[in-house]
Amino acid sequence: MTLTPEQRSVYVNESPAVPILDISEYLNPATKGRFVESLRNACHHVGFLYLTGHGVDDDLNTRVSNVSRDFFSRPESVKREIAMVKSPHFRGYTPVGGEVTGGRADVREEVDLGPERPVAEDADHPWRCLQGPNQWPESVPEFEPTMTRWADEMDRLGRILLDALAEGLGIDAEHFRNWVTPDPEATIKAVRYPAPVAGQQPQGVGTHRDFGLLTFVLQDAVGGLQVEHADGHYMDVPCLPGSFVVNLGEMLQVATHGYYKATVHRVVSPPAGVERFSTIYFFNPRLDATLDPVVLPTDLADSARGGASDDPANPILSTYGENILKVRLRAHPDVAEQHHRDLIDTTIR
Repeated sequence: MTLTPEQRSVYVNESPAVPILDISEYLNPATKGRFVESLRNACHHVGFLYLTGHGVDDDLNTRVSNVSRDFFSRPESVKREIAMVKSPHFRGYTPVGGEVTGGRADVREEVDLGPERPVAEDADHPWRCLQGPNQWPESVPEFEPTMTRWADEMDRLGRILLDALAEGLGIDAEHFRNWVTPDPEATIKAVRYPAPVAGQQPQGVGTHRDFGLLTFVLQDAVGGLQVEHADGHYMDVPCLPGSFVVNLGEMLQVATHGYYKATVHRVVSPPAGVERFSTIYFFNPRLDATLDPVVLPTDLADSARGGASDDPANPILSTYGENILKVRLRAHPDVAEQHHRDLIDTTIR
């Protein structure tokens, strides 16, 4: 998608801290350098951006949104046929209030999907419990093929953007590629935020940083995503048709000594009487990937903030499997209690 000057001015005025980047420029030798520099600046200063020119078919994105809406329109009893609490791999449906962020229940319902793989038994690495099959809704036959195709397209996009991020640091792209080779531990999260009752302001998703490498958000026109600005205030990130909102996760922040920024953000619930939908693709490392730190050029190292967590109760662990297991156990206490009671005391600190 190419924005007209009028469209660009609207989004720049509404969300001046979030730049708009066209990734098709990266694939053009004449504009590649400009894109890499703009991406580096966006990820160093903001940690959020709009990504256009991505090549993911608009019709596919529409079908992704439609199958999600179709599923969430089903009776609760039908949705609970694939309840996450049935899955030791944290896959499936979570009802409203079933996920916790910052110690509070989020007012949203969702379906979590991951790579379709056999169950892995590994007593030495508890995070192997995250590997396993998905639960697919039989009530919406197009859900599985649509989400599977979208995952393939988003994997392609994630790898391109990861290469561009490495190039922006002046390092060999293999440094980042090794974290996702052969296959990343990607997650799709299809989400519905129910319409609040007038006078209520529930938490859509509490303030947090994402925990992997890259997050791609396909959101509807309702709005609600907000990013923390440098002055501590929150700024709206409205829907830009034809784009993905992209933000960076903590693992990339740690590996770049804080040069690339994982930014705090949240989702506020929609206005009274209005529901909101979004579908999110988390492009994450392999479970067993240990993110070896980057050696930054001197001019960039001088601007690195340090990547460690500023919350001693929530350290960022260097092996991705350890990090994501900690997050999953906290976010889904019912699944933890049902399937992983032995890990609760040792993993959640």
